[in-house]
Amino acid sequence: MALLQVNYFSEALKKITTFHIFLPNDVQPIMIQGNKHYEREIKTLYLLHGFSGGTIDWMLGSSAQDMAIKYNMAIVMPSGDNSFYLDAKATGKAYGRFVGEELVSYVSKTFGLSEKKEDLYIGGLSMGGFGAIHTGFLYHDTFHKIFALSSALIIHNIKDKTKEYEDIIANYEYYTLTFGDLSKLEQSENNPEYLVKKLKKENKQLPSLFMACGTEDFLLQENRRFHKFLVDENVDVVYQESPGIHDWKFWNEYLEPAIVWMLGNK
Repeated sequence: MALLQVNYFSEALKKITTFHIFLPNDVQPIMIQGNKHYEREIKTLYLLHGFSGGTIDWMLGSSAQDMAIKYNMAIVMPSGDNSFYLDAKATGKAYGRFVGEELVSYVSKTFGLSEKKEDLYIGGLSMGGFGAIHTGFLYHDTFHKIFALSSALIIHNIKDKTKEYEDIIANYEYYTLTFGDLSKLEQSENNPEYLVKKLKKENKQLPSLFMACGTEDFLLQENRRFHKFLVDENVDVVYQESPGIHDWKFWNEYLEPAIVWMLGNK
């Protein structure tokens, strides 16, 4: 298993950025004997961290390395800072384009990985779950499937907030810089629900989605609401709940099931 840290200049972010990648290109033959996943081309999963996290979160908190080996999957872990993986108006804040377009192209070319849609997946937790959903839908021609764990689907929580607003995570200024005009948020492409409706009107094919959230998670109602919205819109979604809070114990329980779902029989 190769683990690489890559520092490169991102045009979308206008700065040197860092990502880590698990690349199972040196696995001992005895470890993969009879493993059907090595009878096909390697897949690539873009794995997004949560708010206040970084590129090493999935490396330290999860079994991502084992998943990369077991399922013959390159796992790319970029830095999204606290951007919600959206394209903010400020120069150097195009995190959606960075993950959904630039990084995919850079990684594929640099490491000789497939750029075919059926070989590309995106997933994340909390803020990264929101990012995986939004980026996966916005770049629906890039990613085959999406998974999102304990997703921070907070659009309806922060819409129409005024300058005095502040919660335990951030304040009005941060949310405005990140999501844009909050009074117009529901009808903007930063809202995954608006994006889904827009793409359906354009007869675009949306990626399938796997969601999971703990029944004691503070984001449970937000996830239930979004799941209902997807069902009402006839979007292909699998949704699961089980006891758990907003922590690595829960996310580790669902990382492998999410990957198995994404790969199907591949």
